[in-house]
Amino acid sequence: MRNFANTKRIVIKVGTNTLTKGDGIDTEYIEGLAGQIAALVKQGKQVLLVTSGAIGMGARRLQHTGPVKEMKTRQACAAIGQPLLMHEYHRAFANRGQIVAQVLLTAEVLKSRKSYLNLKTAIEALFKLGVVPILNENDSVATDEIGTAFGDNDRLSALVASKIDADVLILLTDIDALYDKNPKDHPDAQPIKIVYEITDKIVRAAGGKGSMYSTGGMKTKIAAAKIAAYAGCRVILAHGHEPNVLEKIISGDDIGTLFMPKQKLSNRTRWILNNSPEGTIIVDDGALKALRNHKSLLPSGVKAIEGTFEAGTVVMINNFAKAVVSLSSEEIRKVAGRHSREIRKLLSPDRRDVVAVPEDIVFIDNPAGDLP
Repeated sequence: MRNFANTKRIVIKVGTNTLTKGDGIDTEYIEGLAGQIAALVKQGKQVLLVTSGAIGMGARRLQHTGPVKEMKTRQACAAIGQPLLMHEYHRAFANRGQIVAQVLLTAEVLKSRKSYLNLKTAIEALFKLGVVPILNENDSVATDEIGTAFGDNDRLSALVASKIDADVLILLTDIDALYDKNPKDHPDAQPIKIVYEITDKIVRAAGGKGSMYSTGGMKTKIAAAKIAAYAGCRVILAHGHEPNVLEKIISGDDIGTLFMPKQKLSNRTRWILNNSPEGTIIVDDGALKALRNHKSLLPSGVKAIEGTFEAGTVVMINNFAKAVVSLSSEEIRKVAGRHSREIRKLLSPDRRDVVAVPEDIVFIDNPAGDLP
């Protein structure tokens, strides 16, 4: 389970609290982290780093005290802090002869299937060049994402690990493991060494959100482990300041918490499952039963549509499934409750006669589709 000897592709996420010390960036830590990653690259590993810290660095440069809550201030802090953060990374890696590249993402990149695929192409090209990609969410231009559920780099790191088919995702944080209860409040709390299934009990043990500059916390790490699990990717949660932590993990040392993967889903299924829905389609019981039997979603089974969306986007079906629709919300409203043969008459001859096909429908409670 902890044998990572044949691991080829690694995603490492480092959090704000791990990167900072006192009133600024911990340059000594970044030097050490760069050294560990450069050593992995020399061993033939492909390593991608997802980093937090831009908002925190910007806030400290502005001498801002307390939490940064206002959206415009968070954007400004990110714009100031991101180049400062990358400067430290460039310097630290250059000292070891390692080239790095900055990749900034927004949620829109991962929502669009085309740009989602382009992301992998870009990262593959960097890997072939021996470059370490350093990713962060583009908080200086993102608006909906900052401070929301997507605006944490734990989730981002898991989505990227899933996209590039990483073998392992390493979450470096300021706690040494997942505990059965909050160790700050309960002296008898015990570390959980291996998680085979993320149950409600595991989620409850995760506690609340992160620090005043970060948006994460243990719950976001649990959510990240769920995403990575369906990509067949193991996840290690470990303390970022454990000496030679990356070497120890890859060597199989029993540190941190290991989250085991589930049945690996196809890349497209993962994209659908992990995407934020643009709207909701309400269907009747007959349609829901047909979908469970791997049938297409027909317009005759549609009862209502919530939201506005285009063809090719991901939507919810009731609260049970996600699907890529072949018609827009406006088109579905026109044909809802009608027979499939009427679609081309009501719309145009080149339109599909179904709302969504089986291969584009993923049930949230059973993403694999073939499990009992």
